[in-house]
Amino acid sequence: MNRRQVLLSTLAASVAVQERAFAASGEGARLRHSVCRGPFSKIDFDEFCEACKGMGIESIELLTPEDYPTVIRHGLECAVGRFTSKKLPASHLVCGWNDPVFHPVLLEGYTDLIQKTAEAGFGKVICFSGSRKGMDDATGLENCAAGLSRLMPLCEKLGVTMVMELLNSKVNHADYMADHTDFGVALCQKIGHPRFRLLYDIYHMQIMEGNLIATIREHHDCFAHYHTAGVPGRGEIDDTQEIHYPAVVRAILETGYRGFLGQEFGPKRLEPLVALREAIGICSVEL
Repeated sequence: MNRRQVLLSTLAASVAVQERAFAASGEGARLRHSVCRGPFSKIDFDEFCEACKGMGIESIELLTPEDYPTVIRHGLECAVGRFTSKKLPASHLVCGWNDPVFHPVLLEGYTDLIQKTAEAGFGKVICFSGSRKGMDDATGLENCAAGLSRLMPLCEKLGVTMVMELLNSKVNHADYMADHTDFGVALCQKIGHPRFRLLYDIYHMQIMEGNLIATIREHHDCFAHYHTAGVPGRGEIDDTQEIHYPAVVRAILETGYRGFLGQEFGPKRLEPLVALREAIGICSVEL
């Protein structure tokens, strides 16, 4: 079977699964489906857009503005846009908002990103704390707040929300500062503006803290976006890993959240589009 045949069979199967699920469950509340481009970047972008539409996915995220026209052409959204810059000495996951040295570059780059995201009709952009590099959390929090607060008037004017992702520092992102929920919540409180919120990555916070459902219930007002992946290994989110995603998704729905859930797992066992379709089925929970 060639790639096109695989794509078509995947689309047909996904539509059938969705029709059965809808008929069985009625019109209950559910999350909107999104997927991060990175783990599926080997698939031609246009083909990937069409495959996503066939699965009921409404967004492909973590795109730069250069890719916005493609998703728009396919009738999709970009739930969260991302920033890149050649002016930083390393990734902005490392050179982030906790270090004032990088604020001039970040302010310039994010001003442009926020404007282009708003022009495209999208509503969120991702940001990162940066690495500790010996800095204590209190200082890092103050520095993040000082820099990010300067963008809040623009975000408010254009209707764009900045979301800082919580990442694990045990396995994937050593020394990352915003590696626990308390830091992110404290930063939300410090900035005190509704256009700054957190991206609660379920995979990363399972590694760092566990206690996912209780955390979501307690701090959901600070969470404006969610990501998935299997633990351990960041693979498929099925029963080969430890997180029971249907229960987590139900807890998110119970908070009143009706936004996007972004799939960010890296397919390991299954053909990528088959794995993605399976993940969408797992997360298609309704209240």
